[in-house]
Amino acid sequence: MASQVDVSFRLPRRPWSVPRARAALHAVLGDWGAGDDLLHTAELVLSELVTNALRVRVPADRQVGIRIAHSSAAGLLRLEVSDAGSGWPERTYPATEDEHGRGLQVVDTLSHRWGVSPRPGGIGKTVWSELKAPALTPAPHTRQLAAIAIRAGHQIRAWGTWQTILSVATLRHTTGTLTVTLTLADGPPLRLPAAEPVAVRGLP
Repeated sequence: MASQVDVSFRLPRRPWSVPRARAALHAVLGDWGAGDDLLHTAELVLSELVTNALRVRVPADRQVGIRIAHSSAAGLLRLEVSDAGSGWPERTYPATEDEHGRGLQVVDTLSHRWGVSPRPGGIGKTVWSELKAPALTPAPHTRQLAAIAIRAGHQIRAWGTWQTILSVATLRHTTGTLTVTLTLADGPPLRLPAAEPVAVRGLP
């Protein structure tokens, strides 16, 4: 049966959002059974798209939206990066000695196809890339873990969607109890008792 599976999250306009986007992508695709070649290609493309979005001149409080989707009918992995900027990116042809300006060349070379679309329901745009991924089988396995056992890269159900965990911190109270703070890809941090059972997916 043909299906469409996707994961969406937002990241702040900070340089460290590029490696965080890669880490989230790696966790999602690893959960979907992607091979090393697809993982490497997708990480390169997403890095370039996020880097370009962070360079757009918009208010600092505007976030970058990221969507990772797979269509089994088309056999394609789709990567989308949205920003609030009004201008549309154009492919440039830098000289050999230039250190910048090759981002969209990388995207164009590695993608099955790519393009730019108006951002649905808001200002700005979405730059997207599609990679051939006929063997990808997104069927995440969900299991129960205590909050203390959750690691960065896991996904949990929070605020109505599956959220990727970016970091985990623990705090011991004066009473001796432990609290776990989960930093999510989208939304406020989530604080849970260490023994709280949580449904998670991703990572072995």
